[in-house]
Amino acid sequence: MCQRPGPVNDATLVQIVDAALADATRRSGDWLACRPGCSQCCIGVFSISQLDAQRLRNGLAALTQTDAARAARIRTRVAESLARITPDFPGDAATGLLPEFAEPSAAAETFEAAFEDFANDEPCPVLDPATGTCDLYASRPMTCRTFGPPVMDDAGGLAVCELCFHGASAEEIAACTMHPDPDGMEEILTQELQQQTGAHGSTLIQFALRD
Repeated sequence: MCQRPGPVNDATLVQIVDAALADATRRSGDWLACRPGCSQCCIGVFSISQLDAQRLRNGLAALTQTDAARAARIRTRVAESLARITPDFPGDAATGLLPEFAEPSAAAETFEAAFEDFANDEPCPVLDPATGTCDLYASRPMTCRTFGPPVMDDAGGLAVCELCFHGASAEEIAACTMHPDPDGMEEILTQELQQQTGAHGSTLIQFALRD
């Protein structure tokens, strides 16, 4: 696995999101329970963009150069995880892609129900089980970068980690809301990557790092 150039502004996107996280963390104070070793959010699969996937692959390629043993352990965990989840994967196991639906349909509802119940107890293969920390933290997907503080969900509500903000009022939670990508840069860069490579569609971390 070698590093491949991606959208030149991906580093800028990461800086913007990380700055938003730092600001939300400061405002959240003790309401935020996230600490190194707290890895509940690393259990269960979730979809990632092709931009996330390429960032992860580049991170693993870089780690191979600096800490080959650590990178090899990630690859072993990836292979073991794929062996467990592939038989029930509700997408295309050959490509690792999840289906895309342009509009609501019976097929979309069937997939969403299947994915909701899929591999909920599967640990992320990038999670070091000994330390409870991420072995590719600097290259982690956007979902991982925004988990913890309150984030506006697609329905207009605030999504909050169940371990955080215990006892906080709705007003206190709202005051800590994170706005990670106000200009929609992630979508723009994902489309740019698609034009460069032809890669499209969502996938999983396991498939993104598959040898």
